[in-house]
Amino acid sequence: MDTLTALRSPALLSREVLAGIVTTLALIPEVISFSIIAGVDPKVSLLASVVLALSMSVLGGRTAMVTAAAGSVALVVAPLVKDHGVEYLLPAVLLAGIVQIVFGALGLARLARFIPRSVMLGFANALGILIFVAQVPHLIDVPWIVYPLFALTVVIVVVLPRFTRAVPSPLVAIVVVTAIVLIAGLSVPNVGDEGEIGGALPGITPLLVPLNVETLQLIWPTALSIAFVCLLETLLTAKLVDDITDTRSHKNRESWALGVANILAGFYGGIAGCAMIGQTIVNVKMARARTRISTFVAGLVLLAMVTLLSDLMAQIPMAALAAVMMIVALTTIDWHSVSPRTLGRMPLPETIVMVVTIVVVVATGNLAIGVVVGVVLAMVLFARRVAHVITVDRTVDEAVVRYAVHGPLFFGSSNDLVERFSYGIDPPTVVIDFSDSQIWDASSVAALDAVVTKYRRHNIDAVIEGLDQRSARFHRRLSGHLGGE
Repeated sequence: MDTLTALRSPALLSREVLAGIVTTLALIPEVISFSIIAGVDPKVSLLASVVLALSMSVLGGRTAMVTAAAGSVALVVAPLVKDHGVEYLLPAVLLAGIVQIVFGALGLARLARFIPRSVMLGFANALGILIFVAQVPHLIDVPWIVYPLFALTVVIVVVLPRFTRAVPSPLVAIVVVTAIVLIAGLSVPNVGDEGEIGGALPGITPLLVPLNVETLQLIWPTALSIAFVCLLETLLTAKLVDDITDTRSHKNRESWALGVANILAGFYGGIAGCAMIGQTIVNVKMARARTRISTFVAGLVLLAMVTLLSDLMAQIPMAALAAVMMIVALTTIDWHSVSPRTLGRMPLPETIVMVVTIVVVVATGNLAIGVVVGVVLAMVLFARRVAHVITVDRTVDEAVVRYAVHGPLFFGSSNDLVERFSYGIDPPTVVIDFSDSQIWDASSVAALDAVVTKYRRHNIDAVIEGLDQRSARFHRRLSGHLGGE
Protein backbone atom coordinates (compact mmCIF):
# COMPACT_ATOMS: atom_id res chain seq x y z
CA MET A 1 0.00 0.00 0.00
CA ASP A 2 1.45 3.37 -1.03
CA THR A 3 0.86 6.83 0.40
CA LEU A 4 -1.48 7.98 -2.39
CA THR A 5 -3.72 4.95 -1.89
CA ALA A 6 -3.97 5.72 1.83
CA LEU A 7 -4.73 9.39 1.15
CA ARG A 8 -7.64 8.43 -1.12
CA SER A 9 -9.18 6.08 1.46
CA PRO A 10 -10.66 7.62 4.64
CA ALA A 11 -10.43 4.27 6.46
CA LEU A 12 -6.77 3.72 5.58
CA LEU A 13 -5.89 7.36 6.26
CA SER A 14 -7.49 7.28 9.71
CA ARG A 15 -5.62 4.08 10.50
CA GLU A 16 -2.30 5.68 9.54
CA VAL A 17 -3.03 8.86 11.53
CA LEU A 18 -4.08 6.94 14.65
CA ALA A 19 -1.01 4.73 14.32
CA GLY A 20 1.17 7.83 14.28
CA ILE A 21 -0.48 9.15 17.44
CA VAL A 22 -0.06 5.94 19.43
CA THR A 23 3.51 5.63 18.21
CA THR A 24 4.27 9.11 19.53
CA LEU A 25 2.89 8.23 22.95
CA ALA A 26 5.09 5.14 23.05
CA LEU A 27 8.08 7.18 21.88
CA ILE A 28 8.13 10.04 24.38
CA PRO A 29 9.20 8.35 27.66
CA GLU A 30 11.97 6.35 25.96
CA VAL A 31 13.41 9.42 24.22
CA ILE A 32 13.42 11.31 27.53
CA SER A 33 15.11 8.46 29.40
CA PHE A 34 17.71 8.06 26.64
CA SER A 35 18.51 11.78 26.80
CA ILE A 36 19.31 11.39 30.49
CA ILE A 37 21.71 8.52 29.67
CA ALA A 38 23.37 10.64 26.97
CA GLY A 39 23.74 13.61 29.32
CA VAL A 40 21.70 16.05 27.23
CA ASP A 41 18.55 18.08 27.88
CA PRO A 42 15.36 15.99 27.25
CA LYS A 43 14.04 18.75 24.98
CA VAL A 44 17.15 18.29 22.82
CA SER A 45 16.33 14.62 22.22
CA LEU A 46 12.63 15.30 21.71
CA LEU A 47 13.24 18.00 19.10
CA ALA A 48 15.89 15.89 17.38
CA SER A 49 13.31 13.10 17.25
CA VAL A 50 10.85 15.44 15.57
CA VAL A 51 13.42 16.29 12.89
CA LEU A 52 14.40 12.64 12.44
CA ALA A 53 10.82 11.38 12.17
CA LEU A 54 9.75 14.06 9.67
CA SER A 55 12.86 13.89 7.48
CA MET A 56 12.98 10.07 7.36
CA SER A 57 9.28 9.97 6.52
CA VAL A 58 10.14 11.85 3.34
CA LEU A 59 13.62 10.51 2.52
CA GLY A 60 13.78 7.02 4.03
CA GLY A 61 13.75 3.75 2.14
CA ARG A 62 11.56 1.82 4.59
CA THR A 63 8.01 3.07 5.03
CA ALA A 64 6.33 2.97 8.46
CA MET A 65 9.65 2.59 10.29
CA VAL A 66 10.03 5.00 13.20
CA THR A 67 13.31 6.94 13.52
CA ALA A 68 14.17 8.98 16.60
CA ALA A 69 16.86 9.62 19.22
CA ALA A 70 17.65 6.07 20.36
CA GLY A 71 19.22 4.32 23.31
CA SER A 72 22.07 2.91 21.25
CA VAL A 73 23.15 6.46 20.35
CA ALA A 74 22.86 7.54 23.98
CA LEU A 75 25.24 4.80 25.08
CA VAL A 76 27.77 5.79 22.40
CA VAL A 77 27.76 9.57 22.98
CA ALA A 78 27.56 9.51 26.79
CA PRO A 79 31.37 9.18 27.35
CA LEU A 80 32.10 12.05 24.93
CA VAL A 81 29.57 14.36 26.59
CA LYS A 82 30.74 13.42 30.08
CA ASP A 83 34.48 13.79 29.40
CA HIS A 84 34.56 16.75 27.00
CA GLY A 85 31.19 18.51 27.14
CA VAL A 86 27.99 18.58 25.11
CA GLU A 87 29.49 21.13 22.69
CA TYR A 88 31.46 18.32 20.98
CA LEU A 89 28.28 16.40 20.24
CA LEU A 90 27.29 18.50 17.20
CA PRO A 91 30.50 17.97 15.18
CA ALA A 92 30.46 14.26 16.09
CA VAL A 93 26.89 13.94 14.81
CA LEU A 94 27.70 15.86 11.62
CA LEU A 95 30.69 13.62 10.87
CA ALA A 96 28.60 10.51 11.59
CA GLY A 97 25.96 11.75 9.14
CA ILE A 98 28.58 12.24 6.42
CA VAL A 99 29.87 8.69 6.96
CA GLN A 100 26.32 7.32 6.66
CA ILE A 101 25.71 9.24 3.43
CA VAL A 102 28.92 7.83 1.93
CA PHE A 103 28.00 4.34 3.16
CA GLY A 104 24.62 4.50 1.43
CA ALA A 105 25.95 6.17 -1.74
CA LEU A 106 28.53 3.39 -2.19
CA GLY A 107 25.86 0.72 -1.90
CA LEU A 108 27.43 -0.88 1.18
CA ALA A 109 24.03 -1.48 2.80
CA ARG A 110 23.87 -4.68 0.74
CA LEU A 111 26.21 -6.20 3.32
CA ALA A 112 23.18 -6.57 5.61
CA ARG A 113 22.11 -9.58 3.54
CA PHE A 114 25.01 -11.55 5.06
CA ILE A 115 23.53 -11.38 8.56
CA PRO A 116 22.40 -14.96 9.33
CA ARG A 117 18.87 -15.82 10.38
CA SER A 118 20.10 -17.08 13.75
CA VAL A 119 21.57 -13.62 14.47
CA MET A 120 18.31 -11.94 13.39
CA LEU A 121 16.37 -14.19 15.77
CA GLY A 122 18.79 -13.41 18.58
CA PHE A 123 18.48 -9.71 17.77
CA ALA A 124 14.66 -9.77 17.91
CA ASN A 125 14.50 -11.92 21.05
CA ALA A 126 17.09 -9.83 22.89
CA LEU A 127 15.23 -6.68 21.88
CA GLY A 128 12.05 -8.06 23.42
CA ILE A 129 13.89 -8.83 26.65
CA LEU A 130 15.44 -5.35 26.81
CA ILE A 131 12.12 -3.61 26.16
CA PHE A 132 10.39 -5.69 28.84
CA VAL A 133 13.12 -5.21 31.45
CA ALA A 134 13.22 -1.45 30.79
CA GLN A 135 9.59 -1.16 31.89
CA VAL A 136 10.00 -3.05 35.18
CA PRO A 137 11.28 0.00 37.17
CA HIS A 138 7.98 1.77 36.43
CA LEU A 139 6.20 -0.95 38.45
CA ILE A 140 8.49 -1.04 41.49
CA ASP A 141 8.03 1.10 44.60
CA VAL A 142 4.91 2.77 43.23
CA PRO A 143 1.46 3.44 44.76
CA TRP A 144 -0.83 0.41 44.80
CA ILE A 145 -3.27 2.07 42.39
CA VAL A 146 -0.63 1.76 39.65
CA TYR A 147 -1.22 -2.00 39.43
CA PRO A 148 -4.98 -1.84 38.65
CA LEU A 149 -4.22 0.84 36.03
CA PHE A 150 -1.53 -1.39 34.57
CA ALA A 151 -3.91 -4.36 34.48
CA LEU A 152 -6.67 -2.28 32.88
CA THR A 153 -4.28 -1.17 30.13
CA VAL A 154 -3.28 -4.77 29.41
CA VAL A 155 -6.92 -5.89 29.23
CA ILE A 156 -7.88 -3.12 26.79
CA VAL A 157 -4.85 -3.71 24.55
CA VAL A 158 -5.44 -7.47 24.40
CA VAL A 159 -9.24 -7.65 24.31
CA LEU A 160 -10.30 -4.63 22.20
CA PRO A 161 -8.88 -5.98 18.87
CA ARG A 162 -11.31 -8.91 19.17
CA PHE A 163 -14.21 -6.48 18.77
CA THR A 164 -12.78 -3.74 16.55
CA ARG A 165 -9.55 -2.71 14.87
CA ALA A 166 -10.83 0.68 13.72
CA VAL A 167 -8.80 2.37 16.46
CA PRO A 168 -5.45 1.06 17.76
CA SER A 169 -6.09 -0.60 21.10
CA PRO A 170 -2.93 0.91 22.72
CA LEU A 171 -4.24 4.40 21.94
CA VAL A 172 -7.63 3.60 23.49
CA ALA A 173 -5.95 2.13 26.56
CA ILE A 174 -3.69 5.15 27.10
CA VAL A 175 -6.57 7.61 26.66
CA VAL A 176 -8.90 5.69 29.00
CA VAL A 177 -6.31 5.23 31.75
CA THR A 178 -5.16 8.86 31.51
CA ALA A 179 -8.77 10.04 31.73
CA ILE A 180 -9.36 7.91 34.84
CA VAL A 181 -6.27 9.37 36.52
CA LEU A 182 -7.23 12.97 35.69
CA ILE A 183 -10.92 12.63 36.63
CA ALA A 184 -10.23 10.77 39.86
CA GLY A 185 -7.28 13.02 40.75
CA LEU A 186 -4.99 10.05 41.30
CA SER A 187 -1.35 10.65 42.18
CA VAL A 188 0.71 8.21 40.10
CA PRO A 189 4.07 8.46 38.27
CA ASN A 190 3.63 10.09 34.89
CA VAL A 191 5.59 11.25 31.85
CA GLY A 192 6.27 14.61 33.46
CA ASP A 193 8.29 12.85 36.18
CA GLU A 194 10.75 11.60 33.55
CA GLY A 195 12.06 15.08 32.67
CA GLU A 196 11.13 18.54 31.43
CA ILE A 197 9.41 18.40 28.05
CA GLY A 198 7.79 21.80 27.48
CA GLY A 199 8.99 25.26 26.68
CA ALA A 200 9.75 27.39 23.64
CA LEU A 201 11.53 25.96 20.62
CA PRO A 202 15.27 26.65 20.54
CA GLY A 203 17.02 27.92 17.47
CA ILE A 204 19.73 26.32 15.35
CA THR A 205 22.26 24.40 17.44
CA PRO A 206 25.34 26.62 17.78
CA LEU A 207 28.78 25.27 16.91
CA LEU A 208 30.83 26.04 20.03
CA VAL A 209 34.10 24.28 19.17
CA PRO A 210 36.59 25.02 16.38
CA LEU A 211 36.58 22.74 13.32
CA ASN A 212 40.26 21.81 13.38
CA VAL A 213 42.50 18.76 13.57
CA GLU A 214 42.36 18.62 17.36
CA THR A 215 38.56 18.51 17.34
CA LEU A 216 38.60 15.83 14.62
CA GLN A 217 41.03 13.69 16.62
CA LEU A 218 38.72 13.99 19.61
CA ILE A 219 35.42 13.20 17.92
CA TRP A 220 36.20 10.69 15.18
CA PRO A 221 35.99 7.51 17.31
CA THR A 222 32.60 8.58 18.66
CA ALA A 223 31.44 9.71 15.21
CA LEU A 224 32.30 6.35 13.62
CA SER A 225 30.58 4.54 16.47
CA ILE A 226 27.45 6.65 16.02
CA ALA A 227 27.49 6.08 12.26
CA PHE A 228 27.82 2.31 12.28
CA VAL A 229 25.73 1.56 15.37
CA CYS A 230 22.89 3.61 13.86
CA LEU A 231 23.30 1.97 10.47
CA LEU A 232 23.36 -1.53 11.91
CA GLU A 233 20.30 -1.02 14.09
CA THR A 234 18.40 0.72 11.28
CA LEU A 235 19.18 -1.91 8.65
CA LEU A 236 18.26 -4.75 11.00
CA THR A 237 14.99 -3.03 11.88
CA ALA A 238 14.25 -2.50 8.19
CA LYS A 239 14.83 -6.21 7.58
CA LEU A 240 12.51 -7.05 10.47
CA VAL A 241 9.76 -4.80 9.07
CA ASP A 242 10.29 -6.32 5.61
CA ASP A 243 9.49 -9.72 7.11
CA ILE A 244 6.45 -8.46 9.03
CA THR A 245 4.91 -6.64 6.07
CA ASP A 246 6.13 -8.95 3.27
CA THR A 247 7.51 -5.94 1.41
CA ARG A 248 10.98 -4.83 0.38
CA SER A 249 12.83 -1.75 1.58
CA HIS A 250 15.59 0.22 -0.13
CA LYS A 251 18.51 -0.30 2.24
CA ASN A 252 20.98 2.02 0.48
CA ARG A 253 18.41 4.81 0.36
CA GLU A 254 17.67 4.23 4.04
CA SER A 255 21.40 4.54 4.81
CA TRP A 256 22.10 7.85 3.07
CA ALA A 257 18.73 9.26 4.17
CA LEU A 258 19.66 8.46 7.78
CA GLY A 259 22.87 10.43 7.29
CA VAL A 260 20.96 13.44 5.96
CA ALA A 261 18.40 13.20 8.77
CA ASN A 262 21.13 13.02 11.42
CA ILE A 263 22.85 16.11 10.01
CA LEU A 264 19.53 17.97 10.12
CA ALA A 265 18.87 16.70 13.66
CA GLY A 266 22.36 17.79 14.67
CA PHE A 267 21.74 21.33 13.49
CA TYR A 268 18.29 21.48 15.06
CA GLY A 269 18.27 19.37 18.18
CA GLY A 270 21.86 18.33 18.57
CA ILE A 271 21.78 14.52 18.86
CA ALA A 272 21.69 11.68 16.34
CA GLY A 273 19.19 8.85 16.06
CA CYS A 274 18.26 5.66 14.27
CA ALA A 275 15.35 3.29 13.89
CA MET A 276 13.39 2.77 17.12
CA ILE A 277 12.61 -0.91 17.04
CA GLY A 278 10.03 -1.09 19.82
CA GLN A 279 8.09 1.91 18.52
CA THR A 280 8.31 0.53 14.98
CA ILE A 281 6.71 -2.70 16.21
CA VAL A 282 3.94 -0.60 17.81
CA ASN A 283 3.42 1.25 14.53
CA VAL A 284 3.61 -1.69 12.15
CA LYS A 285 2.41 -4.70 14.12
CA MET A 286 -0.01 -3.33 16.71
CA ALA A 287 -1.38 -0.27 14.86
CA ARG A 288 -0.99 -1.90 11.37
CA ALA A 289 0.56 1.17 9.73
CA ARG A 290 2.08 0.67 6.28
CA THR A 291 2.91 4.11 4.81
CA ARG A 292 4.98 7.23 5.39
CA ILE A 293 1.86 8.97 6.70
CA SER A 294 2.07 7.26 10.09
CA THR A 295 5.68 8.31 10.78
CA PHE A 296 5.09 11.83 9.44
CA VAL A 297 2.07 12.17 11.75
CA ALA A 298 4.19 10.85 14.61
CA GLY A 299 6.68 13.65 14.00
CA LEU A 300 3.97 16.30 13.85
CA VAL A 301 2.20 15.01 16.96
CA LEU A 302 5.49 14.88 18.84
CA LEU A 303 6.15 18.50 17.83
CA ALA A 304 2.67 19.49 19.04
CA MET A 305 3.18 17.60 22.28
CA VAL A 306 6.47 19.35 22.99
CA THR A 307 5.25 22.85 22.12
CA LEU A 308 1.48 23.07 22.65
CA LEU A 309 0.36 20.03 24.63
CA SER A 310 3.28 19.48 26.97
CA ASP A 311 1.11 19.90 30.08
CA LEU A 312 -1.34 17.25 28.87
CA MET A 313 1.41 14.89 27.77
CA ALA A 314 3.07 15.18 31.17
CA GLN A 315 -0.10 13.73 32.77
CA ILE A 316 0.04 10.39 30.91
CA PRO A 317 0.58 7.65 33.51
CA MET A 318 3.78 5.65 33.08
CA ALA A 319 1.80 2.54 34.07
CA ALA A 320 -0.16 2.73 30.81
CA LEU A 321 2.93 3.24 28.67
CA ALA A 322 4.80 0.48 30.51
CA ALA A 323 1.93 -1.95 29.92
CA VAL A 324 1.85 -1.15 26.19
CA MET A 325 5.62 -1.58 25.83
CA MET A 326 5.60 -4.85 27.79
CA ILE A 327 3.03 -6.24 25.37
CA VAL A 328 5.19 -4.98 22.50
CA ALA A 329 8.14 -6.82 24.06
CA LEU A 330 6.22 -10.08 24.29
CA THR A 331 5.09 -9.82 20.66
CA THR A 332 8.63 -8.95 19.53
CA ILE A 333 10.09 -12.20 20.86
CA ASP A 334 9.92 -15.04 18.35
CA TRP A 335 8.50 -17.68 20.70
CA HIS A 336 8.58 -20.36 18.01
CA SER A 337 12.37 -20.00 17.74
CA VAL A 338 12.86 -20.81 21.44
CA SER A 339 10.30 -23.62 21.73
CA PRO A 340 11.76 -27.02 22.73
CA ARG A 341 10.52 -28.62 19.49
CA THR A 342 12.26 -26.01 17.32
CA LEU A 343 15.47 -26.07 19.36
CA GLY A 344 15.51 -29.88 19.10
CA ARG A 345 15.43 -29.69 15.29
CA MET A 346 17.77 -26.74 14.78
CA PRO A 347 21.47 -27.41 14.12
CA LEU A 348 23.41 -26.86 17.35
CA PRO A 349 25.74 -24.16 15.88
CA GLU A 350 22.75 -22.00 14.87
CA THR A 351 21.20 -22.34 18.31
CA ILE A 352 24.53 -21.36 19.88
CA VAL A 353 24.75 -18.25 17.66
CA MET A 354 21.20 -17.19 18.61
CA VAL A 355 21.81 -17.72 22.34
CA VAL A 356 25.17 -15.90 22.30
CA THR A 357 23.62 -12.96 20.44
CA ILE A 358 20.85 -12.73 23.05
CA VAL A 359 23.27 -13.00 25.98
CA VAL A 360 25.69 -10.36 24.64
CA VAL A 361 22.90 -7.89 23.79
CA VAL A 362 21.24 -8.28 27.18
CA ALA A 363 24.55 -8.14 29.05
CA THR A 364 25.83 -5.02 27.27
CA GLY A 365 22.49 -3.34 26.57
CA ASN A 366 23.86 -2.67 23.08
CA LEU A 367 22.15 -4.31 20.10
CA ALA A 368 25.02 -3.50 17.74
CA ILE A 369 27.67 -5.25 19.86
CA GLY A 370 25.51 -8.35 20.17
CA VAL A 371 24.87 -8.51 16.43
CA VAL A 372 28.57 -8.09 15.57
CA VAL A 373 29.54 -10.84 18.02
CA GLY A 374 26.79 -13.07 16.63
CA VAL A 375 27.86 -12.54 13.01
CA VAL A 376 31.53 -13.22 13.80
CA LEU A 377 30.62 -16.37 15.74
CA ALA A 378 28.36 -17.55 12.90
CA MET A 379 31.23 -17.04 10.42
CA VAL A 380 33.65 -19.00 12.59
CA LEU A 381 31.24 -21.89 13.09
CA PHE A 382 30.35 -21.91 9.39
CA ALA A 383 34.00 -21.98 8.39
CA ARG A 384 34.58 -24.82 10.85
CA ARG A 385 31.72 -26.85 9.39
CA VAL A 386 32.61 -26.39 5.73
CA ALA A 387 36.30 -27.01 6.42
CA HIS A 388 35.46 -30.71 6.34
CA VAL A 389 32.97 -30.82 3.48
CA ILE A 390 35.48 -31.71 0.77
CA THR A 391 36.11 -35.34 -0.13
CA VAL A 392 38.76 -36.80 -2.43
CA ASP A 393 38.10 -40.13 -4.20
CA ARG A 394 41.09 -42.12 -5.56
CA THR A 395 40.67 -44.55 -8.47
CA VAL A 396 43.44 -46.46 -10.28
CA ASP A 397 43.26 -47.08 -14.05
CA GLU A 398 46.38 -48.95 -15.27
CA ALA A 399 49.27 -46.44 -15.18
CA VAL A 400 47.06 -43.50 -14.27
CA VAL A 401 45.61 -42.53 -10.89
CA ARG A 402 42.60 -40.24 -10.86
CA TYR A 403 41.65 -38.14 -7.85
CA ALA A 404 38.13 -36.65 -7.91
CA VAL A 405 37.74 -33.65 -5.58
CA HIS A 406 34.22 -32.89 -4.32
CA GLY A 407 33.20 -29.68 -2.54
CA PRO A 408 34.31 -26.03 -2.57
CA LEU A 409 37.93 -25.15 -1.82
CA PHE A 410 38.64 -22.06 0.26
CA PHE A 411 41.00 -21.12 3.10
CA GLY A 412 39.24 -23.45 5.54
CA SER A 413 38.59 -26.53 3.45
CA SER A 414 41.87 -26.43 1.47
CA ASN A 415 44.16 -26.68 4.50
CA ASP A 416 44.10 -30.48 4.65
CA LEU A 417 43.92 -31.04 0.87
CA VAL A 418 47.67 -31.68 0.68
CA GLU A 419 47.27 -34.73 2.93
CA ARG A 420 44.68 -36.45 0.70
CA PHE A 421 47.19 -37.75 -1.89
CA SER A 422 49.51 -40.82 -1.96
CA TYR A 423 52.64 -39.16 -3.28
CA GLY A 424 55.10 -41.99 -2.71
CA ILE A 425 53.14 -44.86 -4.29
CA ASP A 426 51.26 -43.27 -7.18
CA PRO A 427 52.23 -44.14 -10.80
CA PRO A 428 53.96 -41.60 -13.12
CA THR A 429 50.70 -39.91 -14.16
CA VAL A 430 48.17 -38.40 -11.76
CA VAL A 431 44.96 -36.63 -12.80
CA ILE A 432 43.23 -34.35 -10.28
CA ASP A 433 39.62 -33.82 -11.38
CA PHE A 434 37.80 -30.65 -10.19
CA SER A 435 34.54 -31.20 -12.10
CA ASP A 436 32.68 -31.27 -8.76
CA SER A 437 34.70 -28.57 -7.03
CA GLN A 438 35.57 -24.90 -7.30
CA ILE A 439 38.51 -22.72 -6.24
CA TRP A 440 37.52 -19.64 -4.25
CA ASP A 441 40.68 -18.03 -2.87
CA ALA A 442 44.47 -17.83 -2.95
CA SER A 443 44.79 -20.37 -0.14
CA SER A 444 43.28 -23.01 -2.41
CA VAL A 445 45.66 -22.18 -5.25
CA ALA A 446 48.60 -22.37 -2.83
CA ALA A 447 47.39 -25.79 -1.65
CA LEU A 448 47.18 -27.05 -5.26
CA ASP A 449 50.67 -25.71 -5.99
CA ALA A 450 51.92 -27.60 -2.94
CA VAL A 451 50.32 -30.84 -4.21
CA VAL A 452 51.87 -30.45 -7.67
CA THR A 453 55.28 -29.63 -6.12
CA LYS A 454 55.21 -32.76 -3.93
CA TYR A 455 54.42 -34.96 -6.94
CA ARG A 456 57.20 -33.29 -8.93
CA ARG A 457 59.69 -34.27 -6.26
CA HIS A 458 58.72 -37.89 -6.92
CA ASN A 459 59.03 -37.40 -10.71
CA ILE A 460 55.29 -37.73 -11.12
CA ASP A 461 53.32 -35.55 -13.52
CA ALA A 462 50.21 -34.17 -11.81
CA VAL A 463 47.56 -32.81 -14.20
CA ILE A 464 44.67 -30.59 -13.00
CA GLU A 465 41.47 -30.78 -15.06
CA GLY A 466 37.75 -30.12 -14.82
CA LEU A 467 37.99 -26.56 -13.45
CA ASP A 468 35.10 -24.28 -14.40
CA GLN A 469 35.96 -21.11 -16.31
CA ARG A 470 36.10 -18.85 -13.28
CA SER A 471 38.22 -21.27 -11.23
CA ALA A 472 40.53 -21.90 -14.20
CA ARG A 473 41.15 -18.17 -14.74
CA PHE A 474 41.73 -17.68 -11.03
CA HIS A 475 44.18 -20.61 -10.93
CA ARG A 476 46.13 -19.44 -14.00
CA ARG A 477 46.50 -15.93 -12.57
CA LEU A 478 47.91 -17.03 -9.20
CA SER A 479 49.52 -20.42 -9.70
CA GLY A 480 53.31 -20.26 -9.31
CA HIS A 481 53.22 -16.72 -7.92
CA LEU A 482 52.39 -17.39 -4.27
CA GLY A 483 55.85 -18.30 -3.05
CA GLY A 484 55.03 -21.91 -2.28
CA GLU A 485 57.63 -23.52 -4.59
